[in-house]
Amino acid sequence: MPGLKERVAGGIWGLLVGDALGVPYEFHSAEEIPAPPLIEMTPPPGFRASHGVPPGTWSDDGAHALCLLASLNHCGRLDIDDLGRRLVNWHDHGYLAVDNRIFDVGIQTAQAIHALREGKPAEHTGPREEMHNGNGSLMRVLPLALWHRGTDEELVHDAHHQSLPTHGHPRSQVCCALYCLWARRLLHDVADPYRAAVAMLRAIYGGAGPHAEELERHVRPDEEHVPRGTGYVVDCLHSARFALREPSYDRVVRAAVALGRDTDTTAAVAGGLAGVRDGVEAIPRRWLDQLRERDTVEPLLEKLLRQWD
Repeated sequence: MPGLKERVAGGIWGLLVGDALGVPYEFHSAEEIPAPPLIEMTPPPGFRASHGVPPGTWSDDGAHALCLLASLNHCGRLDIDDLGRRLVNWHDHGYLAVDNRIFDVGIQTAQAIHALREGKPAEHTGPREEMHNGNGSLMRVLPLALWHRGTDEELVHDAHHQSLPTHGHPRSQVCCALYCLWARRLLHDVADPYRAAVAMLRAIYGGAGPHAEELERHVRPDEEHVPRGTGYVVDCLHSARFALREPSYDRVVRAAVALGRDTDTTAAVAGGLAGVRDGVEAIPRRWLDQLRERDTVEPLLEKLLRQWD
């Protein structure tokens, strides 16, 4: 069984590798995606890859996760204003993006970053209407779960708050909280980690309030959802849950990509959890070797791992 540090490293590398694996296939329907054994960072001949970036390039998903990790490492706590400044730096200067190249910026995220740039407090920049429930805060939240040493209640509180700079609706916050509790239970090898996370989140919410209502009416964590691989935060969470049924890291991320549509984010969200579950050694070496700008990630990861000494 992988040790705790191997699981933490697996989570960070698993997210980035999943993201990079999904980038060439984004926006294609499930019917257009190659068969899972053929899904590689370089698609098979004849497949029209998205974005035109070199193989092994992570997208905004990985960059935003690294922004959160860098902020946590620097501040020693969750500071969403610091996170907001890093997101602006990413958008304007390519901070923590491969080749400093920005592509595939979501409309909602772009609006929020504009508000951050104008000096609005990060607590209030994420749109809060029901239509504003894309997966942009879910895709970056894993480093919080891997860094956090507080109680489950404190982790849920911080998972809610890290969503606010770009996604202010309670539904997005709930998905981030459930994902973090799930990751924590994978990290510590708890039996049936997803259901254990659901039970804890229900206990924390106490059956009342807007977050509890979102959990039961919209996230519906006990139901078997049909995964569609879309950018809707609830579908993204359940698409990752679907992919995590696969027994190995490579099969998880390929199953995520095979759903089509928002392939990079689905594979990043699922791949991070699979990396925590299986450890860094389970990630195929060829994919790690193909991942670009690893030297950007290594010092951030080393600082994260030191706190688990």
